[in-house]
Amino acid sequence: MTDPKRYLVTSALPYANGLKHVGHLAGAYIPADIYARYLRAQKRDVVFVCGSDEHGTAIPIQAAKEGTTPRAIIDKYHEAMKQDFEDLSMSFDIYHRTSEPIHHETAQEFFTYLNDRGELETKESEQYYDEAAKTFLADRYIKGTCPNCGSDRAYGDQCENCGRTLSPDELINPVSTLSGQPPIKKKTSHWYLPLGKHEQFLREWILEQHKDDWRPTVVGQCKSWIEGGLQSRAVTRDLDWGIKVPLKDAEGKVLYVWFDAPIGYISATRQWAIDNKKDWKPYWYDKETKLVHFIGKDNIVFHCIIFPVMLRLHGNILPDNVPANEFLNLEGDKMSTSRNWKLDMRDYINDFVKKENGGGQCVDMLRYYLTQIAPETKDSEFTWKGFQDAVNSELVSIFGNFVNRTWVLMHKLCGGKVPKLHNDILDENDKFLIAEIEGAKAKVEMLLEQYKFREALYEVIDLSRKGNQYMQKKEPWIVAKQLAANPDLQKSIDNTMHLCLQLTANLAILINPFLPNTANSMIAMMKVVDKMLDWENAGRLKLLSVGYSLREPQLLFRKIEDIEIAEQVEKLKAGLVKAEAGSQKPEVRPETSPGKSSLTDLKPQIEYDDFAKLDLKVATIIAAEKVPKADKLLKLEVDLGWEKRTIVSGIALHFTPEDIIGKQVVIVANLAPRKMRGIESNGMILMAEDKDGKLKFINPDEATSNGSAVS
Repeated sequence: MTDPKRYLVTSALPYANGLKHVGHLAGAYIPADIYARYLRAQKRDVVFVCGSDEHGTAIPIQAAKEGTTPRAIIDKYHEAMKQDFEDLSMSFDIYHRTSEPIHHETAQEFFTYLNDRGELETKESEQYYDEAAKTFLADRYIKGTCPNCGSDRAYGDQCENCGRTLSPDELINPVSTLSGQPPIKKKTSHWYLPLGKHEQFLREWILEQHKDDWRPTVVGQCKSWIEGGLQSRAVTRDLDWGIKVPLKDAEGKVLYVWFDAPIGYISATRQWAIDNKKDWKPYWYDKETKLVHFIGKDNIVFHCIIFPVMLRLHGNILPDNVPANEFLNLEGDKMSTSRNWKLDMRDYINDFVKKENGGGQCVDMLRYYLTQIAPETKDSEFTWKGFQDAVNSELVSIFGNFVNRTWVLMHKLCGGKVPKLHNDILDENDKFLIAEIEGAKAKVEMLLEQYKFREALYEVIDLSRKGNQYMQKKEPWIVAKQLAANPDLQKSIDNTMHLCLQLTANLAILINPFLPNTANSMIAMMKVVDKMLDWENAGRLKLLSVGYSLREPQLLFRKIEDIEIAEQVEKLKAGLVKAEAGSQKPEVRPETSPGKSSLTDLKPQIEYDDFAKLDLKVATIIAAEKVPKADKLLKLEVDLGWEKRTIVSGIALHFTPEDIIGKQVVIVANLAPRKMRGIESNGMILMAEDKDGKLKFINPDEATSNGSAVS
């Protein structure tokens, strides 16, 4: 599409069942905010919508955990997420919610429109039903044993232990989480969207029309879905919580959350239009509107296959692009809410933003780092050390340093005013910087249009780096010492400072979509109105008038201290330990006399043949080291007498590597190899845990030959 009349930018609607972490921020929100701010700076007609997704089983499940109602949960987390987004400078034109009447009306109209035109089909199927609770069970309400890893922490949609995606029928010994009773199969009817009928359209639209301008990950995932055979997908389900199906014969049925949630973009646009006395329809029906969805890769199928089919059938426009991001990991591991291995937006706000005067610079420090490491083409990783290095080595030492040096020298050498540019004495260094300033706009603009936000930000920082290099070559502070002998050198100083000031003004414009608080601080120092940040002004060399007085310098960023990083790493570790302790099932023990054990301490009885399968051997630890980015793991090398093996063991919180070298241990020698953090572990060390939770080695009383059998 060339030169659209208007833009509609959406960010994935976050579930209102808990606080969101920085992985969400990096995936669907900061990139969208950068793009929307860029479009506004271009004076485009743009509406940026988002809102809370407040239906689906995740909400009543969270309500049960917190001992409250689904309504109380969505009210609580909607306000919390909305505030967090505001605190981190997200510039949504509206942050809506799917519990609003206008959304229920919009979603029901959408369903009715498709159903009345025969675009939906009804099917009868058998689904799990809890006779005690008298309700059909959503996947998340069914628990059992994982067929993949044997864990009893598996649900009808996913195993919490190994992460494998499951269906309820795959679970071993499934039970209802509502009553604890085994469910039965019961017939029920639902409405389905027959995706298979639209395969040809999807092939042409995605695999041909957008194969070159959409990200390869997006096209690849869509291709896999299409070529795997598109199945009909239910758009309703048996549930109390959600949008009621608007049909007389649909008692107890609601719209499936995946169906109603993306319609939330439309209802949010409708509400925005009402609030601003606008017409919402052109944003969803006019083909000269450019629709862009910003999401994480786990939402690709919904935004690129299912929702487009719905939109096409409903007569709406289709997304022009869906720049989905990969996942952001944390300190070497996948972010996990259940394991408390995460950095919530709220935690960063409390620990950094609210401790600063205004907090804007800390907001932009996070926005900078998350953009710099944005998982645009592959999974990336947030580390606290990486955050510190990005802030201290780039924002402070390059960008902030250039602006501060320019302001300090301008006040010292030019009386606090913008000096004149003397064109007659421009040298090669001056001309090079002028060319860089004039060319930066096109570079950044091209990358932003291609949704390459990491590269675009790099170009802005690199321009400030070139400013530092230019100043070092010109050395106006050295030239100033020669003025008494040669007053004409003032012209050289004027040129240097004039160009550095004009470069600073350009940097404010170019950095504005990424770091809006920084741009506002810069224009305050320049004593100019925010109109100067209009994109059309980028690349110009007369943004600051000659003779104009500028304010005193202020530091744009502060350094992140080592102690702050250490505190955050310790906080992360403590959160993981707390979560793991909380996940342990409390033991139910009958009262016993001191010193006496109970049969409830024992695992289920086994036969001798089961025990005989274990090959237990004595070995000596001859080397030990920490596994990088894994706080609990040690990589051990053990001597079995006839061979040496590598074993990865989760004992790093109890032993230091140097203290266990030379220790004799008992290992399970015939355990199947298993990869842990990319290291193949060949065996398991036997350990005992005392009453205080301290691990101890199981080893022979006296030194024994390596390889000796234990029986």
